[in-house]
Amino acid sequence: MKKFGFATVAASALAAAVIGLAGPAQAAPSGPGNAEQTISDLQAQGYTVIVNRLGNAPLDQASVVGVRPGQTYSRTDHSGPGDDLSTKLLGETVYVDVK
Repeated sequence: MKKFGFATVAASALAAAVIGLAGPAQAAPSGPGNAEQTISDLQAQGYTVIVNRLGNAPLDQASVVGVRPGQTYSRTDHSGPGDDLSTKLLGETVYVDVK
C-alpha cells in the first residue's frame, strides 16, 4: 500500500510540474511587446511576476525580451482516511526579462 501511495504522490508532483511549466509558455507574448502590459496580463492570470531589467528605461517604454517559468507552489493532501490524494495549486511564479 505504501508503494502505491508513493507512486500516486510522485505522479501528482510530475503532473503539477508539467502543468506549471506549460502555463507561462502560453502566457508569453508572441513577440517584443510593451513590458507594462505583459506584466499586467500575467498578474491578471494569477502569476507572481519577477521582473529582470536590462537597462533603466521605464516599464511603459521597455520591451519584453523573455518570459521564463519560475517556482510552482502546490500542496498534495487528502481530506480523510481512505480518500484519494489531490493536488492544489497554490501559486506560480514567472520571470519577465525587459530592456
